[in-house]
Amino acid sequence: MNEENNKNEEFKVSGNELVEKIKELIKQGNIRRIIIKNEKGDTLVEIPLTWAVIGTAIAPVLAAVGAIAAMVTNCTVVVEKK
Repeated sequence: MNEENNKNEEFKVSGNELVEKIKELIKQGNIRRIIIKNEKGDTLVEIPLTWAVIGTAIAPVLAAVGAIAAMVTNCTVVVEKK
């Protein structure tokens, strides 16, 4: 895996927008990993997105994101793309 070919993007979202933003990003299909950080920049969760996760385990991932969204006012979503 060549890390130099990966591109990172950051999005600032409110807690109530978090789940929808994650769903939107997953649908894009070219995402390697999603990192959710709190307002202080501390990592709350890293979600590696492989085909297995997208195909079979997306509901638990979204449930975890929903729990995080309930705890934060604002957060940053860092997206690592291929």
